[in-house]
Amino acid sequence: MKSQIRTLVDISDTPAALQGQADIVLGRARWAAAVFRRYGKPETDGIVDAVAAAAHNYAQHYADWAVKETGFGVAAHKKIKNELTAHPLAEFYGEDDFVNARVDERRKVVEIPRPAGVIFALLPSTNPIATLNCKIILALMTRNAIVISPHPAAKACCIDAANKLAAAAVSAGAPHGVVQILDAPTIPLVEAFMASPKTNVILATGGAPMVRAAYSSSNPAIGVGPGNAPALVDASADISKAAKRIVDSKSFDNSVLCTSESVLITLLEVQRQVEQALKSSHAHLCNAEEVGRLRRLLFHERGFNVECIGRNAVWVARECGISVNQNTKVLVAPVARIGVEEPLTREKLCPVLALYAAVNIDQAIDQAKAVLRLTGAGHSAAIHSLDERVAMRYASCVEAYRVVVNAPCSQGAAGFATNLAPTFTIGTGYFGRSTVSENVGPQHLVHWTKMAYNADDAEEFGDYSGLNPAFDGPLPQAPSDGVPGSPVAGCSPAIDSATREQLRRLIAEELRDLMKG
Repeated sequence: MKSQIRTLVDISDTPAALQGQADIVLGRARWAAAVFRRYGKPETDGIVDAVAAAAHNYAQHYADWAVKETGFGVAAHKKIKNELTAHPLAEFYGEDDFVNARVDERRKVVEIPRPAGVIFALLPSTNPIATLNCKIILALMTRNAIVISPHPAAKACCIDAANKLAAAAVSAGAPHGVVQILDAPTIPLVEAFMASPKTNVILATGGAPMVRAAYSSSNPAIGVGPGNAPALVDASADISKAAKRIVDSKSFDNSVLCTSESVLITLLEVQRQVEQALKSSHAHLCNAEEVGRLRRLLFHERGFNVECIGRNAVWVARECGISVNQNTKVLVAPVARIGVEEPLTREKLCPVLALYAAVNIDQAIDQAKAVLRLTGAGHSAAIHSLDERVAMRYASCVEAYRVVVNAPCSQGAAGFATNLAPTFTIGTGYFGRSTVSENVGPQHLVHWTKMAYNADDAEEFGDYSGLNPAFDGPLPQAPSDGVPGSPVAGCSPAIDSATREQLRRLIAEELRDLMKG
């Protein structure tokens, strides 16, 4: 008998238990979503505003916490990102209506908004709180419930922040369970959530394996790919301004934003001017030996050295044995080629910028295309030019859906130094094998049922003015019984006796199978 049960199994890790945990949390979220979709626009806006205020008030607190927990990034810069995903995000979409029906009398069409329902959101470690703020606010704008899976490296700060925002939402009138977060995420548990039929859409921000898993889950998914933005500085550019913008952008939060510049491409005719302008903006121009040291530190046979993620330029230089001034913001590494044989032309989530000089604008554009083919297709690119023809040609040739002109790419592509939609989830479209090419926003979390009347003029169109779902006043609260390992403290999902008994039966059956033979 001993040999039959020699493999001890943690019941909480069995497929039946994992699915049971997912069912409990998602069932509670579905209840919240069903209630939430009855809300009108004034009530929905009030909830969004309350959550945005809470996100703003705690921006510094969670910036400090995220840096302390993950070990990388700049707290002052994370505070800016956390604030930008609070009031500015809510205000950007403030005039948009994702709650009321849209009536087109001329076309005799009525469009009724249909929230996705339950969103399962995956967070990265690089921008944990800003991404959490963004996804929660977008979900609430569209009257969806959201369940969040934090990155293990930023789990504590994300759980605490989600609790704060959940409490703010409920205090403003949102149903309990509308925001939940996993307090002990594991790969099998996350897979159970992604594959569950109770999940309506997956919103994945993170590494390529996570995004591929989301797309292969059998549920609808909105995922993003890696970035590797080329930045072109042509002969017509204001080189001094361009260099300062690029250095400030590349050093912002120690370059953990996937929208930050990765390879700077310029022309031989202005190379010296560009290099001098970079130095004047506190960049260190590496010599050939130093470039070799950087290459060996940043890349090994398994890929990018994760110890360098979000480290500042002085730290990276010290690890390489490169002597730099303490005010150095970026390490610039001149390279002779772009492609798989030169790892420094791949994405680098630290303030190291490859520099390539092309003989003419044709070669410069071809090399920018090569950067994106190497990695980052569909993501972002930048150009610094005062020649509209060059800018138009560049944007139409590179395989990127965001081309930032005369602005810092890291903030500009994310909508914070341009008038693009603010987001921390960048759609990479067909080039990047994603379903969305835009900066992901609330419009991607709601679909519209279209009522279309007979087009014959003889058929009268109905009067739909003022016909919208009305807020029903006080709503019931979700029950709670404090299930161990439940998300959001104080908002534990309830398990009725039938569900609990079914879970026990499934676990028992699985254990019996394990003990056979």
